[in-house]
Amino acid sequence: MAHNGAPAVLLHQQRDTPTRVDEITDRLITAIAIGEYLPGARLPVERDLAASLNAGRMTVRAALARLLDRGLIETRRGRGGGSYVRDQWPDSSTDAVGRTLRARLGELRDRCDAICRLQGTVSRAAADSRTEDDISVIRARLDDYRTAESGLAAQQADSRLHVAIMDAAHNDVLKQVLLDLKATVSIGAPAHLWGEPSNMRTMELRALREHEQLIDAIADGRADEADHLARHHGVIDFELITAAMQRAGVLTD
Repeated sequence: MAHNGAPAVLLHQQRDTPTRVDEITDRLITAIAIGEYLPGARLPVERDLAASLNAGRMTVRAALARLLDRGLIETRRGRGGGSYVRDQWPDSSTDAVGRTLRARLGELRDRCDAICRLQGTVSRAAADSRTEDDISVIRARLDDYRTAESGLAAQQADSRLHVAIMDAAHNDVLKQVLLDLKATVSIGAPAHLWGEPSNMRTMELRALREHEQLIDAIADGRADEADHLARHHGVIDFELITAAMQRAGVLTD
């Protein structure tokens, strides 16, 4: 309840302290560095960013201004305008990445493990419940991933492929639980992390091989194997986080 008749929105803005701006700036820098937002990607509007970051809009606006000053993002005007990622991980981002990931390491490890387990369950259900139409869609999405350019296009194709596998399970509850859980791994957005630039292409090619094996198992109805392969595929996420922490000097090899 507002105090002394002050509107609730003012109380919310009072929490937009310099320290809070620092925290949100670090999270956005890290989200870009680890590939939640890749070069060329458009950031959500301030209102949506504020909601996903649980921050005030003034805080988000101040953080975005800092990213603009650093050259990490650029502002485009007119139709299709907004804030777009320009640079993924310059040296100036390293300290922020280290601070952010160090603070969340234990939580991220547990959440990534939960995703692996649930991803296995969903893939098992897909192997049991898939139709011929489902497999046609999944293989088309796999072809899209195979031919996508490295980076943003591959990230988007990967997301569509995994949604097609979830759809093949024919269980909307499982699908939503998995999507919600994946969103909680986010540093700055409900987007799938894609890794930092130095190992991105290696990860994409590895993921392609694992996608092919998983989809064959689902298509053939090999539920146990689909479960195992999906769990194994899911470990990529935490490996990418670990690699980012090593680059930031938080972890040693």
